Amino acid sequence: MNHVLDISRSILGQPWRWRGAGQDGRDPRFQPDDLVTGLLLARGCPRDALDDHRTPTIRAFMPDPSIFRDMDRAAERLAQAVRGGEAITVFGDYDVDGATSAALLIRLLRDVGAADPQAYIPDRLMEGYGPSGEALVRLAAGGANLIVTVDCGAQAFEALGMAREAGVDVIVVDHHQCATALPHAHALVNPNRLDEAADAAAHGHLAAVGVAFLLGAALLRVLRREGWFADRVEPKLIELLDLVALGTVADVASLRGLNRAFVAQGLKVMAGRRNIGLAALIEASRLARAPTCTDLGFALGPRINAGGRVGKSDLGVRLLTTRDPDEAREIAVELDRLNEERRAIETAVSEAAQEAAAGQGNRAVAVVAGHGWHPGVIGIVAGRLKEKLSRPAIVIALDEAGVGKGSGRSISGVDLGAAVLAAKEMGLLVAGGGHAMAAGLTIAADRIDAFVAFLDERLAEGITRARDDRALLLDAVLAPGGVNPALVEALEAGGPYGAGWPAPRVVAGPVRVIRADVVGAGHVRAVVAGEDGRSIKTIAFRQADSALGQALLGAGATRRLWLAGRARIDDWGSRPAAELHLEDAAWAD
Repeated sequence: MNHVLDISRSILGQPWRWRGAGQDGRDPRFQPDDLVTGLLLARGCPRDALDDHRTPTIRAFMPDPSIFRDMDRAAERLAQAVRGGEAITVFGDYDVDGATSAALLIRLLRDVGAADPQAYIPDRLMEGYGPSGEALVRLAAGGANLIVTVDCGAQAFEALGMAREAGVDVIVVDHHQCATALPHAHALVNPNRLDEAADAAAHGHLAAVGVAFLLGAALLRVLRREGWFADRVEPKLIELLDLVALGTVADVASLRGLNRAFVAQGLKVMAGRRNIGLAALIEASRLARAPTCTDLGFALGPRINAGGRVGKSDLGVRLLTTRDPDEAREIAVELDRLNEERRAIETAVSEAAQEAAAGQGNRAVAVVAGHGWHPGVIGIVAGRLKEKLSRPAIVIALDEAGVGKGSGRSISGVDLGAAVLAAKEMGLLVAGGGHAMAAGLTIAADRIDAFVAFLDERLAEGITRARDDRALLLDAVLAPGGVNPALVEALEAGGPYGAGWPAPRVVAGPVRVIRADVVGAGHVRAVVAGEDGRSIKTIAFRQADSALGQALLGAGATRRLWLAGRARIDDWGSRPAAELHLEDAAWAD
């Protein structure tokens, strides 16, 4: 086995391996002139596609929207509604992907001259996930001629049936996994339909906002062909890529192929702050520079999500579609406040969930349930639990009637969405669905034990295999002096990074710990020095009680360590410096 520095078991008990198994046999040690090429190859980029991946563009990766089933039918119906001045309502999910998908279509429909398109976002607590038949019928009774569901609807059999009976056309734009049977809709656009052709199914990693962007391209093509823009300006769809980037990253969609182009180009659009709602949110997030991919996932996304989790579900869409700067600032400030409230609630639920999971060591999937847990934070808590336990986790909030709303997060190589969908088809769940890495469900309290048994039987082998294959994957080994701003800049050239395209991880050392202490909420901060005479700052987040944190605190200046983590810029001082965010360590002697 090709272990980095011959480390088969680190302080955290895992082997260190080269990402990409040495990248086609080249020496994987740090080589500045070839660094970006090595990063791309190690993440699965074909050698003949290096140029496209160095500077990912929409032109290089954009498919013909017509390859997707029902795409042309959906675009033609939307164009008909635009030309005829019909009332269009976009029905979105309450998370970031749903909000950005709805906002993209609302803004585009406005720009092409649609008759005042409206957005409808269901209340998480009162209405739950996805379209209800009552809501669709109510929208139809209120005058909607066409309803477009985004980031939901692929499993809404009853609701779409009621809409059909009410005489309203529904277009479904989704990316969640589908069953063999599909609900009745005028059009159902989803790359994860089981009847998709291979070229369309290859885009199954798109977030819903990416599918909405493709629908927008198809709509513009239909309207262009019909001469709609002969006497009006055709909008530039590319100017909406800031929304696509935000939704894609926040939904943890894999940053491969088209998604890489969406995010790379969307960040450029976002830097221009042309969307006044996003500009206000960036200001409320206290970002003085242009947002990065990390900011989308950890600063902007959580604030949009906070509206649907603990506030008003439509705040995100209102922010992203408003044309009033004052309203944008007001909503952004409110979302910032709600995000702080969400953090406090999340902490309480997370502590209770971790305590409940403490005795579940034999379960393949950690499934915990509790009364009084806020359903708006269970997805975040499930993610925290998954990271702590290194196995899939599902957190269920039970109401007074004994009905649970659950949210799950998975580990790489384990398709949780497919398992939840199978459990629903077996009658174990009231509702459920999702994709490989995340799922949502509704379950009766007395069915939880049977559901857990089902997950154990279905997923145990795959989870064991995935955990056995777990290793810390590394991209370069260097002396401490190599951890500098120039390195960080070079590493960023291989981005954008995120799910499916992981940020580079480097090893620095060997080093001796000069100073180490605990700061904040259990973070271990340390200054280390190498044999090259250079010192660097490091931090290990939430590791004070772990083997890693204890090793840093107890190493002293006598024992040497190899340190593994992400190189980041520390810009708090008078001039930028680099620091290492630690994920693991190994003894060097």
